Amino acid sequence: MADMDHVIIMDHPLIKHKISMLRDIHTGTNEFRTLVGEIAMLEAFEALRDLPMENREVETPLEKAMVPYISGKKMAIVPILRAGLGMVDGVLTLVPTAKVGHIGLYRDPKTHEPHEYYCKLPAPIEQRTILVVDPMLATGGSGVEAVDFIKQHGGKKIKFMCILAAPEGIKRLHEAHPDVQIYVGCVDRELNEDAYICPGLGDAGDRIFGTK
Repeated sequence: MADMDHVIIMDHPLIKHKISMLRDIHTGTNEFRTLVGEIAMLEAFEALRDLPMENREVETPLEKAMVPYISGKKMAIVPILRAGLGMVDGVLTLVPTAKVGHIGLYRDPKTHEPHEYYCKLPAPIEQRTILVVDPMLATGGSGVEAVDFIKQHGGKKIKFMCILAAPEGIKRLHEAHPDVQIYVGCVDRELNEDAYICPGLGDAGDRIFGTK
């Protein structure tokens, strides 16, 4: 396992309960999609704890006061397509002014390694807190590649948030990008021979979008 100072494992009962519902093979597409959004919102609450703040003056019904607001450029949410899309709305519920970028990766069925087919990030990316989201951190290949692309485009303050992770994926992402904080809903046992997380929840993209 990676340095646990850089890996935050969520232990809130609501997150645990909702992940258990995701695992159930009998959970349908609509419920699955809703749960993914809810878990993303709960995780983002913790992941965004250190957003920079600044004081501004407002006028309340009683008097003028200096009150804290989130400072700096708007944060960026960057889902790894396509499953990461399922987590975006949950984060936007908390931070509706956030900008949304997209990174498209597909996994080679033989090598299980990721390949990029799309990358579009909001500018100026170097001034934003960037939250990369993907429900599953399996081999870690897609996570590493996504962070690579963001850094190549100038991104600096990057966090990675997933719902389930395998120990192998956490280790690989942390070793490649030790400066990236990793937020995980649950760490599962292992990867199987097909690079699926076990016990896992199957293919997150298929279950979110109702495809096979």
